[in-house]
Amino acid sequence: MTPEQGSFCQVSRAFDDPGQILVTGCAGFIAARVTELLLEEGYQVVGVDNLNEAYDVRIKEWRLNRLKATPGFKFQHVDISDPSPLRRLFESARKGGSPFAAVINLAARAGVRQSVTAPGVYIETNVTGSLNLLELCRKSGVQKFVLASTSSIYGKDNPLPYREDADTDRPLSPYAASKKAAEALCYTYHYLYGIDITVLRYFTVYGPAGRPDMSLFRFIQWISEGRPVTIYGDGRQSRDFTYVDDIARGTIAALKPLGYEIINLGSHRRVVLLETVRLIEKLIGREAKLQHRPPHPADVSATWADIGKARRLLGWEPQTPFEEGLAKTCRWYQENREWASKVRVE
Repeated sequence: MTPEQGSFCQVSRAFDDPGQILVTGCAGFIAARVTELLLEEGYQVVGVDNLNEAYDVRIKEWRLNRLKATPGFKFQHVDISDPSPLRRLFESARKGGSPFAAVINLAARAGVRQSVTAPGVYIETNVTGSLNLLELCRKSGVQKFVLASTSSIYGKDNPLPYREDADTDRPLSPYAASKKAAEALCYTYHYLYGIDITVLRYFTVYGPAGRPDMSLFRFIQWISEGRPVTIYGDGRQSRDFTYVDDIARGTIAALKPLGYEIINLGSHRRVVLLETVRLIEKLIGREAKLQHRPPHPADVSATWADIGKARRLLGWEPQTPFEEGLAKTCRWYQENREWASKVRVE
């Protein structure tokens, strides 16, 4: 764990079951940080990931290698859309005397624009994969399930800030639609089988070792290397950027028993996209070469989380101001620039 990642990472032990916790998508951005914090708190974690090439696998391998060096972590190369290896994994845990006490499903195909061009894989992972896990939880008696969902589910017509009871029946992308379907399946399994399920709607997560297909990683790389910075639309769109450590703390807090709840995790602050470019210019000391492209129809103009429910049910607050989190992210890039500059971002 780098010093930058270590700040604001204290989590309370919300879940005291002695069994193992299964974290899916463990080489992913959020899941790797969740796994790190669980291990720091003394939990035993089994992580699964199929290490797909949705984005440059080198950054996934960097995260995974750090986890493999940590006591208490076991890795399995598994695709959650394939039920057979998943079933063997659950059976092995049970026969080994340490069945899964909870499942945190962070494996996902993410990204709005990519889902428009390749919708099928989003259904396979986000819907079928979630269904496979829920079925195994039912059959194995796992009583806690946490699902990663997305702010993209709110569409474009809901009032800001987004509340969990807003209308989500008009998703703008296959990605958002797949997460809506996964949320619905979660409610069904809670209703029919009594599984305690918390759905977390994440708002634009960023931080060290972040996803290279997201704007902040791209901007930092492009500006650092003197490459043109692509902006879709006029750059006045705003996002509720949330630092990864805050998201990870909230995810672990969601292990507590809640019945069935949908909870926003965001910073409760909007930042204009062009403002992020100007901040990165100052932090890196180089001027951006902007090039504008037409806005994408699946993108929304703004995201903004109402986090009152997270405060009330989880005792959770974001702790990292955007300027501080962005500085840590830029610093991580500079420290890993030799290989991070080569990471594919398109």
